[in-house]
Amino acid sequence: MWIDIAEVVRRTGLAASTLRYYEAQGLIAAAGRHGLRRQYQPQVLQQLALITLGRTAGFSLAEMRQMLGDGGSLEVDRKALQRKADELDRSIRRMTALRDGLRHVAQCPAPQHLECPKFQQILRVHMASQRNQAERP
Repeated sequence: MWIDIAEVVRRTGLAASTLRYYEAQGLIAAAGRHGLRRQYQPQVLQQLALITLGRTAGFSLAEMRQMLGDGGSLEVDRKALQRKADELDRSIRRMTALRDGLRHVAQCPAPQHLECPKFQQILRVHMASQRNQAERP
């Protein structure tokens, strides 16, 4: 039994335009049409859940297309997952340090934020991080 595009939208919360875009990118495929409305096989819901999970984790659509393989079969590159998990760990550490620094600065007794040594450190770390990102290919 096929699922109408409106039902896929309702169940996933994704816009119909997103579904059409994913289809154009080769991430999902319509099983057919009922009039002008796209129809999908039920497994498209699982494919969309994988895509949104992957996007949340920071995978590109191209990376997700590789993982989904032909016909929507999942072909996970475990090394890619490990690299992404490592990348997330680095991001979490950076964001935790930033959060802690901002909390410190918000409570800092220095008359001006620029007089706070912790705030100066945050600025230096941020600028170094921006330089490193700009230098990457």
